[in-house]
Amino acid sequence: MTEPDLSTLHAHLVALYGESAGAEAFERLRAILSRYQDRLAASHHAGELSERDSILITYADQLNEPGRSPFQTLARLSEGYLSDVVTGIHILPFFPYSSDDGFSVIDYQAVNPQIGSWDDIKQLGRSFRLMFDAVINHCSVQHEWFQAFLQDDSHYCEYFVVVEGNPDLSRVVRPRALPLLTAFETPSGTKQVWTTFSADQVDLNFQNPAVLLEIIETLLFYVSRGAQLIRLDAIAYLWKEIGTSCIHLPQTHRIIQLFRAVLDRVAPQVLLITETNVPHVDNISYFGNGSDEAQMVYNFALPPLILHTFHTADSRILSMWAEGLKLPSNRTTFFNFLASHDGIGINPARGILPDSEINALIERVVQHGGLVSYKDDVSGMQIPYELNINYFDALSNPRAEEPLSIQVDRFMSAQAIMLALVGVPGIYFHSLFGSRSWREGVEITGRNRTINRQKSDLTTFESELGNESSLQHQVFSRYAQLLQARSASPAFHPHGVQQVLDVGRAVFALFRISPDGAERVLCLHNISDQRQGINAVNILGSAFEPLLDLITGQKIQSPFQLDSYQTLWLRMKR
Repeated sequence: MTEPDLSTLHAHLVALYGESAGAEAFERLRAILSRYQDRLAASHHAGELSERDSILITYADQLNEPGRSPFQTLARLSEGYLSDVVTGIHILPFFPYSSDDGFSVIDYQAVNPQIGSWDDIKQLGRSFRLMFDAVINHCSVQHEWFQAFLQDDSHYCEYFVVVEGNPDLSRVVRPRALPLLTAFETPSGTKQVWTTFSADQVDLNFQNPAVLLEIIETLLFYVSRGAQLIRLDAIAYLWKEIGTSCIHLPQTHRIIQLFRAVLDRVAPQVLLITETNVPHVDNISYFGNGSDEAQMVYNFALPPLILHTFHTADSRILSMWAEGLKLPSNRTTFFNFLASHDGIGINPARGILPDSEINALIERVVQHGGLVSYKDDVSGMQIPYELNINYFDALSNPRAEEPLSIQVDRFMSAQAIMLALVGVPGIYFHSLFGSRSWREGVEITGRNRTINRQKSDLTTFESELGNESSLQHQVFSRYAQLLQARSASPAFHPHGVQQVLDVGRAVFALFRISPDGAERVLCLHNISDQRQGINAVNILGSAFEPLLDLITGQKIQSPFQLDSYQTLWLRMKR
C-alpha cells in the first residue's frame, strides 16, 4: 500500500474549508499525526483479510455473571466457545451513554465503568480482531462539548448545528419520524439545534474544522486502544447543508476520504466500514473509487432479500441482485449480515423488490410477531423504515405448529447463503446462539428495537447452550460447523470471485473461486421445504466428480437430492 502524501490531506481540508481555513486545519492535523505516528507504529502487524475472518456483533454486556465485569465475561465466553469459530468481535458502543443503548455517547474516549475498562478491551484484543463504533454524526446532550455549548462557551459555540429563522428543511431526508430540530435554552437565548435521530442526540457540525480534527483524533485514539476495524455509524448524514437532502453529500464522501488517507498513513492495517441503511446503489457509493473510501460497506440489501427469498421459496430476485454485485477493487469487500442490534431495513430493498413484495414482507413479519418502525419521507408522510423482529422468527412463525428441526434447517440455510456470498460475515450474537424475539423487552422499554436486544446471565445462557435439544445448542453447533467449513477453503476469500448459477427457483446456487483460481466451491442452498433434484454433471461436467461436501466431509455423487432447506458446499477437484 502506498502511503498517502501529506499534500493529499491538505487538499481534502482545502476542498472542505477553503484555502485559509483548510491550511490552518492542515497544520493542526500534522500535529495530531505527529503525536500518534510513533504510538501506532507498533500496531502495524495485523494480517490481511482471508476466508478465515468472520465478526461477532455483540453488546459488551450481553452476558453477566457475579464477580466479573461484563467485558471479562465476554472475553471468557469468546475464548471458551469462539476461538475457532470467529476471528473478530464488533463491540457495540461501550462508552458512557445517555440513551439508545449506547448510541448517544457522553464520552468518546472512556469505557462505561459499569461494563469494564480499557484493560479488559486490551485483553479481548489479544485473541480477536476488534471493531469499535465511531458514533460521530451526533453525541449525547450530556457530552461535555454540548454542556459547554449550553453555557455559551465561545470555543464550542460552533460545535453543533444551530438553525436560525425558519428555513425550508423539507428536502432533508429523515431516518426517524421525530422532529428534526430541538430547542435548547442558553444564556444568549433559545437555540434550535439539529437532532437527526432524537432530542438526546445532537448532531456535530462538521462545517467547523475543529470538530473534524476532534473526531480524527478520536479515531486515532481508538486505534491506539486496539481497534483494527472502525464502523462509521450513520455516516451518510454527516454534513448538513440547508437546501439539500443532507444525505450522501459530496462533503461527507470527502471526509471519509480524509479518514482513509489519515489511517493509510499512520495505521494502514485499520479498515473502515460504513454503515448506511439506504438503497443499494447509494450504499455502495461509500467504496469510493475502490481505494479512497471504505474498505467494507454493510450489505444492507441482503437481510430483506434473503427474507423475501425464503418467504416466497423463490430465489430469482436474490440471484439477479447477487449476480450484479461488483467490487470496485480487490481492496474492498462487503460486510455481509442478516441481523444486528437494529432491525431489518426496508429501504435497501426498494428498487430491487416491487412494492407489492415489500408490503407482503412487512405483512408476514407482523404475522410472525414482529413490529414495524416508521420514518418521515420528504412529503411528511410516514413510511415503513425497519422491521423489528429476531431473524429466526422472521423466517419461521413462532405460532405455527412446525417442528423446531425444520425451523432450524430454514434458519441455517439462510445463514449459509450469507456466509457463502463474497465478503466478510458479520454475525449478531442472537443469530449465532439461536435466540427468539423478546416482546417483553419492548413492553419494558417502549422501543421496538428492544425485541432483538435481550441480555442474559451467563449461568442461564450456558445451561441452554449445554442442552442438546435446545434451540441455542442446535443453532450454535450448526453455525460453528458452517464457519469452520468456510474457513477451510480459500474459495471463500473476501476478495475472491463469485458466479451466480441458475439451477431453478427453489435453489440459490453460486460458484466461489479463490483469488488465484486454484480452488472452486459449488454452493447449493435449498430455500424451499421440498426436495430438489440436482445434476452436478450438467453444471460442472463429469471431470469434477466426485465432489466433497465441505460441511460434512462426505463425498457426493451426481445426480443427488437436496433435502428441504439443505446446504451443500461442494469442493471441485479434477
